[in-house]
Amino acid sequence: MAAERSAEEIQRDIERSRAALAEAVDQLAFRTNPKHVADNVKKTVREKMQTPQVRAAIGVAGALFVVSLIRRVRKH
Repeated sequence: MAAERSAEEIQRDIERSRAALAEAVDQLAFRTNPKHVADNVKKTVREKMQTPQVRAAIGVAGALFVVSLIRRVRKH
């Protein structure tokens, strides 16, 4: 059988639960803030742009663009 809790114990539990809920709501508000979300996306994109594979792909795409541009200029 569970021991009876005093009103003070119940009140402390309610206050702890209230504080935990407030913290959870604050975290959700921070995580879903559009500016924060945009900043996270920018950070992720910047990090991915620094990988050797992405840099190589950008270099190849740039080289293909330059070759295509030179061919168009020579045709005219």
